[in-house]
Amino acid sequence: MHKVQSCQVHLSKNILSKVTRKEKGYVADDLRSIFYASTKNKAFKFYEDFIDKYAKDFPSAVKSLQRSLQSALTFFDFPAKDWISIKTTNVIERLNKEFKRRTKSMEILAGESSCYNLFAFIFLKMKSYWATVPTHLPGLKRFNEFIHKC
Repeated sequence: MHKVQSCQVHLSKNILSKVTRKEKGYVADDLRSIFYASTKNKAFKFYEDFIDKYAKDFPSAVKSLQRSLQSALTFFDFPAKDWISIKTTNVIERLNKEFKRRTKSMEILAGESSCYNLFAFIFLKMKSYWATVPTHLPGLKRFNEFIHKC
């Protein structure tokens, strides 16, 4: 069966866009409780608390979370050591953004292989940068472990 994990960073931003500025901090804390729960059952308990707490004041935020909850918690189906890497797509998006930035000014790429070569060059350059930067983000640390194996 095909499993889909939604990016929790983007989901959180989407939900928080439906909340008043005054309440964003509280809602964000409660979202983190759901997304960083130690078990799927605890995550669902925090989710139920979230609904009880915010359904009246922020129905669109609650509805947004309800629509995406299953795909936001898919990471629980994998080993715990992989969770932090699965929860967000930011590292992949950064790589794609850099590729787009570099190819935007080009009128044409000289074939499919040159496209792959450019992408590989960008990946390797970013890999060397990430390998030297102290990783304060756990997801980036996990990504560093992956790219060191490449």
